[in-house]
Amino acid sequence: MAIIAPRLFVFLFHLHEIAMTISLYAASIPVFKQMLNALSDVLNKAEAHASAKNIEPNALLQARLFPDMFPLVRQVQIAVDFAKGVSARLAEIEVPKYDDSETTFADLQALIAKVLAFIDGISPAQIDGKENIEIVTRPGTPKEKRFTGQNYLLTYGLPQFFFHVTTTYALLRHNGVEVGKRDYMGAF
Repeated sequence: MAIIAPRLFVFLFHLHEIAMTISLYAASIPVFKQMLNALSDVLNKAEAHASAKNIEPNALLQARLFPDMFPLVRQVQIAVDFAKGVSARLAEIEVPKYDDSETTFADLQALIAKVLAFIDGISPAQIDGKENIEIVTRPGTPKEKRFTGQNYLLTYGLPQFFFHVTTTYALLRHNGVEVGKRDYMGAF
């Protein structure tokens, strides 16, 4: 019995390690998809709110929390840029370039749909195992940063993405759009 207990402990310890592992794909693509779908739904509510309250849509689209912050349109564009950029860099494929010319709710919905289609085309096999690849942001500039794939996702990409999604939500909530935490979270 004395020999079995240590072996059982070692087995359970390794089982715990296995159970605690999460793939890079699982920590990225499904998260981006959930939040982009929620963002799309929140924008639908904003457009309906503007229509119901006879508010010029541009009043919401150009709203800022503070004068030195980007307006809602730009917050959405940046959130979408992070979803596609992080996903592409982790998959080691070219990051699609979009011109960020959106000015309407319909334009923003089309942008979100385009990015959802793009990231939906990335498979787990393209991302999993890329924890240690090197990702360089803003290469050759004073703002150049180097990351491993995992650190890029967890300490840079996801926080940036969530900041801009959250700011979009906050802008709309601040301007009277009836959204709550469930709207922010979307379907999970």
